[in-house]
Amino acid sequence: MSKDKRTYESKSKMSSLKLNSLLEVTKAINNNASTKELLQTFEIILRDQLNIGKLALYNFTTKWECILTYGLSNDFSNVNAERDLLKFKEISIVDDRLHNMFEVIIPVYHKDRPLAFVLIGDLDDDKLELSPVIKHLPFVQTLTNIIVVAIENKRLYKESIKQAAMHKELELASQMQNMLFPESLPNNESLDFNAFYLPHQEVGGDYYDFVWINKNEFVFCVADVSGKGLAAALLMSNFQANLRVLINHTNSLTDLVRELNTKVMLSAKGEKFITLFIGKYNIQTRTLNYINAGQNPPILVNGKSVSLLRIGCTGLGMFDDLVTVKEGVVTVKPKSLLVCYTDGVVETENESEEYFGMQRLTTLLRKSQGNTPEEINKELIDSIVNFKGSKTYADDIAIFSGKLH
Repeated sequence: MSKDKRTYESKSKMSSLKLNSLLEVTKAINNNASTKELLQTFEIILRDQLNIGKLALYNFTTKWECILTYGLSNDFSNVNAERDLLKFKEISIVDDRLHNMFEVIIPVYHKDRPLAFVLIGDLDDDKLELSPVIKHLPFVQTLTNIIVVAIENKRLYKESIKQAAMHKELELASQMQNMLFPESLPNNESLDFNAFYLPHQEVGGDYYDFVWINKNEFVFCVADVSGKGLAAALLMSNFQANLRVLINHTNSLTDLVRELNTKVMLSAKGEKFITLFIGKYNIQTRTLNYINAGQNPPILVNGKSVSLLRIGCTGLGMFDDLVTVKEGVVTVKPKSLLVCYTDGVVETENESEEYFGMQRLTTLLRKSQGNTPEEINKELIDSIVNFKGSKTYADDIAIFSGKLH
């Protein structure tokens, strides 16, 4: 047989081998082969068909990891992808650090982003008339690209399914959280209350409540869990359950707050805390008793005077015991306005990184005193939206406003 004919047959054989390899990999991908099966196919092609004796495949997902090796007896755990591999932009002979194990490094990039690195060694140029193997390394690069992209697509698909499930769970959690809030608030000749709630995420850690304890007295509160999201919402739901149980077992706000502090410590184990403003109002005596446990001070527009309700104690869950709890007492004049809010209101930032702040809030409430609580809440939210501009909300927002006629 002539030399030209042998060369032609060798090239033809290699072309056929490459085509069959690509078809095999494509079939595996179309059949939704697992990552393990794809890597096994990749190994068989390189080891048994291309006669590559040693291989290590490094791939990046959230970090660089070696996802496939064979033919290696040495300990190569000292290979650091960021230190040793990222400098290679094209197929190259390895440097001294890796030379005792590998001969060639094959980088796989998508645009400027490195996807994988293949380190190979123990190349046999004689088997299967591969004429020499290094000529076929671009094929190995292409094959690796196909395998790695397929693995990445499988990972992204699983991640999208996981995120969809999490989104559904958050929707259910949001629905459950909405059930914590009172179904209705009083609007009659004695009282007019209105509330607004905007979670920073699908679920949040702000909370307000209104509970009648007898025909003349009611308890109301606004609270805020440190942190955001599902964990904060779960702690707040636990807090609401404890509040609703304990509120019927004591007439003392101080005792109630101490008990709530104990419950928060047991639930959060010191990892989170809750700020709380809680008040008890008597319609006949027009007396408001309250405790502010680290919450932003509610604003009471009492006749012509404006006061901040600050008296109380530290937040709940910060300490095992509340050493000092002070209870504020206020006589409320007719037609007074009370506005409770969480820190998402005053800490909303605009594009100049200025806070909405207490001054803007107080000024708005002075001007709006004659409006209904619903109108006041809407005006306040509109002001916050206009103030922040394109800035996103930094925290949950809860507003609980009441007119005490």
